[in-house]
Amino acid sequence: MVTYYLGAILLIFSFFTIFIGVNFYFTQEIYFIEWDIITVLGSSLVITLLFDWMSFLFSGFVALISSIVLFYRTQYMDGDKYFYRFIILVFLFVLSMVLLIFSPNLISLLLGWDGLGLVSYCLVIYYQNVKSANAGMVTILSNRVGDVAILLAISWVANFGSWNFFYLQYLYTSYDLAIVLVLVILAAITKRAQIPFSAWLPAAIAAPTPVSALVHSSTLVTAGVYLLIRFNVLLGVRNFLFYAGVFTMFISGLGANFETDLKKIIALSTLSQLGLIIMSLSLGFYELSFFHLLAHALFKSLLFLCAGVFIHSMGDIQDIRHLGGLIVSCPVTSFYFIGSSLALCGFPFLSGFYSKDLILEVYFSLSINMTIFIFIFLATIFTLTYSVRLVYYLFFNNLGGLKFINLGEASTILYPMRLLFFCSVSAGSLLRWTYFPSLVIMLPFLVRVLVLISLIFLSFLVFIIRASKQIRAIGGINKYIYYLGSMWFLPGLTTIFFIPTIKLGGRIIKSFDQGWLEYIGGQGINLSLTRATSKIDYFYYLDLRAYLLGFFFIIFFVFMIICLYSLNRAWHWRCWGNRFIFKQKVIKVIILICAVKMYRFIIN
Repeated sequence: MVTYYLGAILLIFSFFTIFIGVNFYFTQEIYFIEWDIITVLGSSLVITLLFDWMSFLFSGFVALISSIVLFYRTQYMDGDKYFYRFIILVFLFVLSMVLLIFSPNLISLLLGWDGLGLVSYCLVIYYQNVKSANAGMVTILSNRVGDVAILLAISWVANFGSWNFFYLQYLYTSYDLAIVLVLVILAAITKRAQIPFSAWLPAAIAAPTPVSALVHSSTLVTAGVYLLIRFNVLLGVRNFLFYAGVFTMFISGLGANFETDLKKIIALSTLSQLGLIIMSLSLGFYELSFFHLLAHALFKSLLFLCAGVFIHSMGDIQDIRHLGGLIVSCPVTSFYFIGSSLALCGFPFLSGFYSKDLILEVYFSLSINMTIFIFIFLATIFTLTYSVRLVYYLFFNNLGGLKFINLGEASTILYPMRLLFFCSVSAGSLLRWTYFPSLVIMLPFLVRVLVLISLIFLSFLVFIIRASKQIRAIGGINKYIYYLGSMWFLPGLTTIFFIPTIKLGGRIIKSFDQGWLEYIGGQGINLSLTRATSKIDYFYYLDLRAYLLGFFFIIFFVFMIICLYSLNRAWHWRCWGNRFIFKQKVIKVIILICAVKMYRFIIN
């Protein structure tokens, strides 16, 4: 019952913060709270909190999705060995995200930022196998690049006496602002999985499905966008972010059309929507990007929860080619999945229609480049194609008797998904009426007709490909399909930069830390002292023979000294005359015989 209690607390907190956020929007209230802890050399260490409509609304959505994930997890991972460990990690994840949301200070923001990276690594490697370990390594290494950028930004902003980035807009030096902005953008695109750091997001599907619903919807991947939204005054219009978002959207949408893993398709769909949000943010429409960020979090988390039910129902199978007939075995979950897929495609009067189409309409009404227009248009069409392809494989693929298998559609799973489905359907219209009530855009006739023409052309192309069974064997098309489905080899290119660094670190550890430092460091000093003290301890090692030998040696040494002393004195007594010469020779012979006897005794 612990998940129900904690989930209920988060649910109440989410409704409370969403209600306060709406009130703050209409009253235009902002509370800025500072707690000055210590001041060192003109730089103050301050715990700062910023309460406005954006922070309250975003934290409410995070708490809502987290509470539903906890309800969902109770049945989905029932009997798991590390039940409470998972709950603690999820709560640490939510706590880090809330700290990041309410923090306009780079120091306190770093706590939430690093907390998200560390806890996400622990959640990705939750199953403790080789696949999870590799995915977790790619995730943590990619996110550490952004962490280093945040640390560099903290060290640079310390020159101005405060780490509150709220005051950066009042600085008059464009050079300093450019450095801070470049570091923040680098941190954001790593956490946001934009090109060239897009490989870790599809790899993170190795985590449990409830974790994927959190990581890929409203927490980890949204941290970078939320940071850029807070820096919107300094950001302005940035061409680099625009191109990164457009090409990320295009590559991920194209790769999702050739992918066969269910969770990876949804992850690539998340990556495509992230590119759309970054594209709108780079044009200066930060409120539109925040709008789509909230709407996307709802229906994308629902997609992951439905995918978890499908995988669980079919015996832990994630390959869509081995799934089918799920509308028979999981009818309610199939209804939720189709509804969230339609919201993703921008079906009229669903959440995606109010947020995603609004961004595209605003962009198409501007003066645009034709090449970029084609890329954005194709990336948007790809959303429809991989959604239709996914629906075909899941619900219209004939698997015979396997479609009657049902292992995971329980009432304890359906109730939280029902709440999330209601929110994902109605939240778009509610947010649109609340925050953008009078925005009407009229597109040119050519743009409206182009959508219909493209859909007809794509339908005809899909029909031709399905009808011709030999098309894959013509001209080596399998190579091109593999190339397009692998995100243009971006995962391999990403790991190429990490593998030499890891190998270099291993060599440094082996030759330096485990090599020379072993001789000149603590281990070497310990070994030298051990050898020296062992020689001293040799003299304390006594037995009877050694004791007797030592005793006789000392007596013989004393006797020899006395005899030699007496002989020396007698040698110099000339008054004795020559009569003592014979006696001296006799004494020498006696002494020599005694020495030989004593030597033989010692040897024996």
